Amino acid sequence: MEGLGLVVVILLGIVAFFVFLYFIPVGLWITARFSNVKVGLFELMFMRIRKVPPSIVVNSLITATKAGLNVTTKDLETHYLAGGHVPSVIKALISADKANINLSFKQATAIDLAGRDVFEAVQISVNPKVITTPKVAAVAADGIQLIAIARVTVRANIQQLVGGAGEDTILARVGEGIVTSIGSAASHKDVLENPDKISKLVLQRGLDAGTAFEILSIDIADVDVGANIGAKLQTDQASADLKVAEAKAEERRAMAVALEQEMKAKAQEARAKVIEAEAEVPKAISESFRSGNLGIMDYYRMDNIKADTEMRESIAKPGTGTSKKSKDK
Repeated sequence: MEGLGLVVVILLGIVAFFVFLYFIPVGLWITARFSNVKVGLFELMFMRIRKVPPSIVVNSLITATKAGLNVTTKDLETHYLAGGHVPSVIKALISADKANINLSFKQATAIDLAGRDVFEAVQISVNPKVITTPKVAAVAADGIQLIAIARVTVRANIQQLVGGAGEDTILARVGEGIVTSIGSAASHKDVLENPDKISKLVLQRGLDAGTAFEILSIDIADVDVGANIGAKLQTDQASADLKVAEAKAEERRAMAVALEQEMKAKAQEARAKVIEAEAEVPKAISESFRSGNLGIMDYYRMDNIKADTEMRESIAKPGTGTSKKSKDK
């Protein structure tokens, strides 16, 4: 039993030793001491309790101290707890200091917490970045389409990284400027002869205002001739005018046909009225016979006059009388 108790004590001692080393990283404390960085053992233990990795804070503090930066453990710990990237901020501060760029720790942490890579921003500020725009299509005043590609050289503006617009805004503004410049050209040949006019006009517009970058230059990499948009629009307009004219002509034809049918209907109606009136004549004659207003001789005389009239009409217009008799039959 005594041997078993001794083994348990030894195991508990080993566990306690590793727990002690976990909460109080002695090796990290020794490294900090040899690097002239004053960090207490209890301070490292409190970092563990606050769930802050001591290695990240201490190593970053050692790097900053060796580079001559005035940064405290509290500052680094606070930035880590806020969700920032401590090593990236330290590297950015060192790069900015070596490049004589005015960048404070407060600015660097604000840029980092804003979601931007502060170290990359410092690099772009030292070494300008080239952004290639997508193909931008524009139409000159003569109706010819031009397709341009530009390369924009930008440098990060440290003072406007927080709240400033990004690369997408730069590309959109440059594209808008290219479209405006080409559209204001009287002929596409002028643009092809002097493509530098586009970059000069675009640079004069101050497109980097309110952005996180400073535009250094805009260079036109390629200009291609596209379609003849003016001719295509004229062709489409002529086709549309033709369709409108055809529609109006069809409308007039339909109205004429409707009017013709209406006139035919009116003629049939009038003919029906004439036939109806002619049907009343025998009735009127028979009524005159019964009332004594018309005698038999008067009727024969009227019939002779009618026959004489038809004979004269047939003589004046050959075929009229014959056709009429055939119709009567």
